[in-house]
This record gives sequence, structure tokens and C-alpha cells, in this order.
Amino acid sequence: MKKFLLTLIGLFTLGAASIQAQEKENKFLGFFKSLEYEVNAGTNIGGASPIPLPSEIRKINSYNPELNLQIGATARKYFGENGKWGAGIGIRLETKGMKTEANVKNYGMELIDNGQTLKGRWTGKVSTKYHTQQLVIPITAYYRLSKRVTLNAGPYLAFAFRKDFDGYVYDGYLREGDPTGPKISFDKDSKASYDFGDELRSFQWGLQAGVGVNVLKHFVINANLQWGLNDIFKSSFKTVNFALYPIYLNLGFGYIF
Repeated sequence: MKKFLLTLIGLFTLGAASIQAQEKENKFLGFFKSLEYEVNAGTNIGGASPIPLPSEIRKINSYNPELNLQIGATARKYFGENGKWGAGIGIRLETKGMKTEANVKNYGMELIDNGQTLKGRWTGKVSTKYHTQQLVIPITAYYRLSKRVTLNAGPYLAFAFRKDFDGYVYDGYLREGDPTGPKISFDKDSKASYDFGDELRSFQWGLQAGVGVNVLKHFVINANLQWGLNDIFKSSFKTVNFALYPIYLNLGFGYIF
């Protein structure tokens, strides 16, 4: 009889533990089932810009935003009876870049000319190409303005695994050292290159805000402004003597599960 009672107690204990474990598992799975998921893609239009435009840049002759593609996914959860407010986290792979041509005066520069490094202040024309590939993690708050329109805002963290910032100068002259240094001239047919890619930061952060519009039950059109809050260059880099901030408008679409 004693063995029988002990067996019953053991079975009851195991059953209760199994039920508790099953309840915890159901709650865990239920949380993930309550989330809304979105996969999305788009393109970034913008560039790395000083704010405000410094006196060294006299004129922008041309600007090419390039084709900057983005693909990502987001998980979010809405709260409350009405489910108007929500929070989410995402991950995306994206490119950001631009090409520009400008007239500058006393622009900080480090040139490579026939294997020789020349550093000083450049006056003339400069061609620049900026390109980076990043892993981005946005942390976002959501507000449902209506059944179809959702607003969003929040910070993002970006980790660059490819970084390019290079170009060439022409039709002008370099003052070595400072604006009163020895003058080295380059006519229209001669060019000198530069490459500041190694001076770009690997980590960037900023804010983004935008809107999503459901055009179908599961299909959404997105528009988000991304504004970087730290200079794209390392703080130790002093050749370019003003900060450049990545500012991009992301236009794209998504599918909601």
C-alpha cells in the first residue's frame, strides 16, 4: 500500500510539473504568435552631408544618389485593447552611397600624385564617391493612425562591413600644409586621387521616422527618413575639417504576416 501511495504521489508530481512546463511553453509560443512580422525591401536616396554647408564648398556641380538597395525584416507587437501603440525591432542589410562633383576653396585634402602624398588645402574641383554596406538594427515605436496608416519613429544602430570614400581633384591647386603654403597646380587634364575609406567609422547611429500605408491586407508601402547623428569619419581624422552626416530617405514596400 505504501509503495502504491508513493507511486501515485510521484505520478501526480510528474503530471503537475509536466502541466506547468506545458503552460510555460504555450505562453512562450503564444507570445511569438502574437507578434506581427514584416519582410521589406526598398532603396535609399540621399548622401553624406555637412550641416550646414561649410564655406569651403562653393558650388555643387552634380549629384548622383546611386542605386542603394535595402532588404530586411521586422517583428513588432501592439499593446492595449485598441492596439494603437506598438514596439518592434528589426534587422536589415542596406547600401548607402552617392557621387558628387563640387567646386571648393581651402578644402582639407590628402592627395596621391605619382606615388607621392601631398597634404594641404585644395582649391578647385573635386569628385567624390561614398559607398558603404551596413547591417542595421532599428528599434522602433509604432502608432496606428488608422486601419491603413501607421507612424513609426526610433533610433537605429548600424555596423558597416564595407566602407569606401574616394575620388580625385582637378582644375585647381593645392597649398601644402595650410592656405599660405607652397602652391602646386593641376590643370584641367591632370588629376590627383585621394582615398579616405580607412578613416570611415564602422559604427554609426541615428534616428529614423516614417509612415507605412497598407494598400492591401498584407501589402504595405513604406517611407522612412534616416538621419545619422555621428560623423561618418573617425574622430581622429582631421584632414576633412567638418563633419559629414548620412541623411537618407528610404522608399520601399513590405509584406505583413
